[in-house]
Amino acid sequence: MFVNQIMSKNLVTVTVDTGILEAANLMREKNIRRLPVMEDGRLVGIVTEMDILKVQPSQATTLSVFEVNYLLAKTKVKDVMTKDPLTIPADAPIEEAALIMREHEVGALPVLDGGKLVGIITESNIFDAFIDLMGLKRPGSRLTIEVKDRPGILAEIGEITEKRGVNVSSFAAYYPTDTTVLVVRIDGTEIDQIVSDIEKLGHKVTHVASYGPGR
Repeated sequence: MFVNQIMSKNLVTVTVDTGILEAANLMREKNIRRLPVMEDGRLVGIVTEMDILKVQPSQATTLSVFEVNYLLAKTKVKDVMTKDPLTIPADAPIEEAALIMREHEVGALPVLDGGKLVGIITESNIFDAFIDLMGLKRPGSRLTIEVKDRPGILAEIGEITEKRGVNVSSFAAYYPTDTTVLVVRIDGTEIDQIVSDIEKLGHKVTHVASYGPGR
């Protein structure tokens, strides 16, 4: 799955000279938390809710309401935005986007195609992609299996499900220790025989769960 398949394409942007009050109102109106900042058709920054909150005076300020409003009205997006934000190409795999966002502790990445802004990918987009990739909305069963890390494991499990006439909707693996753990989602809930076949091969099924429609 690639960034351009899950990114938000209905972009809402502001310019460097947009006032922060206008930007804040736009975020509330559109129910979004960040805005790409453009100048002469080029991405130059990104402004977030937090950026705007940081420049708002605290309740302990000695400024009058008039003075506060005057200062906020004069403040532009260019004064608070993150300049030259991290970006990602539209054809990058989503795991690359997730890694960049995690390592740099950002909640979104503007998406570029040939230098042109074409979308934005957010944490929510990544979560939705994970749900789709893991088949969590499809009814079926989920098996957690401890296996030896050696070639042919997936083929063995695939042969078992094929023999039993059951479709595999997703595979995932993680490595908590020196043991490999597979998470396998399959269509259908009659899986006792599949579990037995897997354990006959010397693998350990540590968890089984079945889900109806929507889970």
